[in-house]
Amino acid sequence: MSQSTNLPKTGEERQRDQEREQERRQRESREQTKAAPVGPLQTDKGNTTIEETVVSKIAGIATREVPGVFAMGSAARRAFNSLTERFPGGQTNVSGGVSVEKGERQAAIEVTIIIEYGASVVDVADDIRRNVIRSVEQSTGLEVVEVNITVADVHLPEEDDNQRRSSGSGENTDLA
Repeated sequence: MSQSTNLPKTGEERQRDQEREQERRQRESREQTKAAPVGPLQTDKGNTTIEETVVSKIAGIATREVPGVFAMGSAARRAFNSLTERFPGGQTNVSGGVSVEKGERQAAIEVTIIIEYGASVVDVADDIRRNVIRSVEQSTGLEVVEVNITVADVHLPEEDDNQRRSSGSGENTDLA
């Protein structure tokens, strides 16, 4: 008696074949995931890591470029920066007033500014957001998911006049 090679498979055999097929698909999927680059910073040749300070500096410079931004950071941050700039070798802190949360492919940025009196907060904020996103994404390849802006104060023109008068009065205020 000869047996037919086209016998229907038993339930057990069908289940075993399905499990093997599923395992094969999972293996292929894992191999494709490993081989596929995740973004411009992760390639099959290696990864590029960008520190948060780099993103902060780029965002700070982009914010300073926007008309209507008088200064960056809170009053305490600006006072500290003013002192450090007076020391020999001291530099302007371009990332003051900027904080960044960064992952492998994305960044969220927070900016604190002092706006010039008369400037539209809405327009300045939109310009900052647009400029920061463009600069960070072009420079780093990171996707900027949000730019939050805090307007901490308004700079009034008479504040400059008061500072000039008090520093240029020529009076000696030393007690000794």
